Amino acid sequence: MEKSSKEQFGAYAEAYVTSNLHAKGKDLAVLEHLVKEGDAQSIIDIATGGGHVAKKLAAYTKDIVAVDLTPEMLSVAKKHLSDAGIDHVQYVEAAAENLPFEDERFDLAVNRIAAHHFMNVPKFLDETYRILSKEGRFFLLDNVALEDDGVDSAYNQLEKKRDASHIRAYKKSEWLQMVEEAGFTVKRMHTFEKPFLFQDWTDRVQFTTTQKQELSQWMSQLPASVKAALFIKEDHTGVHSFMGQSILLEAIKA
Repeated sequence: MEKSSKEQFGAYAEAYVTSNLHAKGKDLAVLEHLVKEGDAQSIIDIATGGGHVAKKLAAYTKDIVAVDLTPEMLSVAKKHLSDAGIDHVQYVEAAAENLPFEDERFDLAVNRIAAHHFMNVPKFLDETYRILSKEGRFFLLDNVALEDDGVDSAYNQLEKKRDASHIRAYKKSEWLQMVEEAGFTVKRMHTFEKPFLFQDWTDRVQFTTTQKQELSQWMSQLPASVKAALFIKEDHTGVHSFMGQSILLEAIKA
């Protein structure tokens, strides 16, 4: 049976607090810059994970809520923020597709590096739209697949082999369509290169040596065009690194 997101992240919660890909990154810096441009009175961090978004944005409002499906993740996020002297964040256990808040409760919503685990992205977008006030801002940050169908398929297979709770990394064109269909107006979209170091990437989900070897071998056998598109680099031990993409999309509730 495939692992659910709740099981996956409950098991590896601590690793997502310390992960450089989650704790740092250009996308997080750009997000903070854009949030500072506005005057958000209430912020929700949907699928907070290790709490990195909530930590970054807590200075800009006294009304900030961090939501996650996984109680273990909420626990480590709370400790992470408390250790940093941040004690005014509220923590709520809930699914992104079923947010327990009244209509128009928040004026800014963020979801970062999580939507590729969601079973029902349209429902998540509908819920986000519902809880935002009119003219509220929505920031979606996530890994994306390239537009080429072959590369898209290979990348999503790769993610699924490494993490059974992975559902789908969507293409940029798919995100634009889904966000607009939910009623939002897209304001901007930034694209970022996202380097993955194979050892770190597999260590985070506690892969065994055998599992690493099997995945590295699978990647080595991908078509040359796919390996080139994903910038797969190999050394004498196998795959060393590869390159993905992520986006920051800002949309406004019309």
